Amino acid sequence: MILMLILALAAAPVYAQRGRGNAAPANPFAGSEQAVAEGRDLYNRSCTACHGSEGTAGDRAPALAMPGRRYLRQSDRDIFDAIEKGIPGTQMPPTGLAENDAWKVAAYVRALRGTAIDAPVKGNVAHGEQIFWSKGECGNCHIVNGKGGLIGPDLSNVAGSRKLVSIREALTRADHRVPGDGGRIESVLYPLSSYKAVRVVTRDGKTIRGVIKNEDSFSLQIMGIDNALHLFTRDELREVVEEPKSLMPTDYDKRLTPEEFQDLLAFLSRQGTSAPPAPTGRGPFGRGAE
Repeated sequence: MILMLILALAAAPVYAQRGRGNAAPANPFAGSEQAVAEGRDLYNRSCTACHGSEGTAGDRAPALAMPGRRYLRQSDRDIFDAIEKGIPGTQMPPTGLAENDAWKVAAYVRALRGTAIDAPVKGNVAHGEQIFWSKGECGNCHIVNGKGGLIGPDLSNVAGSRKLVSIREALTRADHRVPGDGGRIESVLYPLSSYKAVRVVTRDGKTIRGVIKNEDSFSLQIMGIDNALHLFTRDELREVVEEPKSLMPTDYDKRLTPEEFQDLLAFLSRQGTSAPPAPTGRGPFGRGAE
């Protein structure tokens, strides 16, 4: 017993030092959209000879952001080390980039792989929340954490399910694209069928705008922009017009000042939870992906 205690006490400083040594520093450019954009340019100039552009597979190296891929290097430090020092035993050489540039490329790779919550933008989050509920009027239609309107989708996990560019374009472009985990894999995001905008005019001349919640040959249910559920029989309506555009405004970059817009993005990019890391594949049955 005494011998075991002596060994434990002797090992304690070693474990403490080892724990401190494993504290990997965060990317100094984490949360910077400008750094991610610069990292993208650096990547496309320096890395696409082997890796594909925008994180897709290249002729001599694997994709860095493909759906379902298991990544051995997930932390900021691991990605940075691979960029700066190369990967021994592989064709990945040191890139020769300056330290700051290597961190920016690492930030870009992380942004390709994750959703907005993995690289939330900088800004005044508290002010962004105020904008969401006041000047931006986002809470009139959307719920966040059980509070808000019922017309639009619940945004409580928007940053856990959408990339930052998708959130930004939803606020600024009517027909925006949603990049997938594979970098260039994109699709135009049309209004969801479950939030189909409609305008109805009753036989007594009352106009109601909202989204269709349910309909059949005899009746129509609409969640109005007043956040009230309206029930109609078909013979009560004089006109039913499906609106081609979503009720979602797409000019927030003009409605808000640059500072307000940045703070709103800072708030939205923190709504949700990160997906758990994928297994590395290490073990007796195989080697983890790079």
